[in-house]
Amino acid sequence: MTRNLKSVALAIAGALMLPSCSTQATASNRSSGPTEWKVSSVQTGKASWYGVHCNGGTRTASGERLSNLAATAAHKTLPMGTQVRVTNLSNGMSEVVRINDRGPYTKGRVIDVTEGVAQRLGFRSRGIVPVKVEVLKMSDN
Repeated sequence: MTRNLKSVALAIAGALMLPSCSTQATASNRSSGPTEWKVSSVQTGKASWYGVHCNGGTRTASGERLSNLAATAAHKTLPMGTQVRVTNLSNGMSEVVRINDRGPYTKGRVIDVTEGVAQRLGFRSRGIVPVKVEVLKMSDN
């Protein structure tokens, strides 16, 4: 593959991934029409962040490659693939992330988000913040 074709392929792959990084609470359209997130349960507690350099490996419990910038997180009990909205209670910023790993394994913490999510939520430098974790389910209106 030529260098130009590789660049085009990477640009297309990046464009396809952008919708997954959205922080909006509206899901993509299905054939049955628009859907929205409904909160099925709420947890509060502390969140921390982790990344490739502190994970002890590059794979998550789901088998996916860990990406520092991905909108993903680790939770002790929620099923893999569950969508949750994490809200930093210190500043009100929130992001929807997908559970793809297990943890955190420190008492008092309810979720570990990737380094990129921590940066976007404004707590990367702090390391640990109080959060609200809302478990989301898609619901047709």
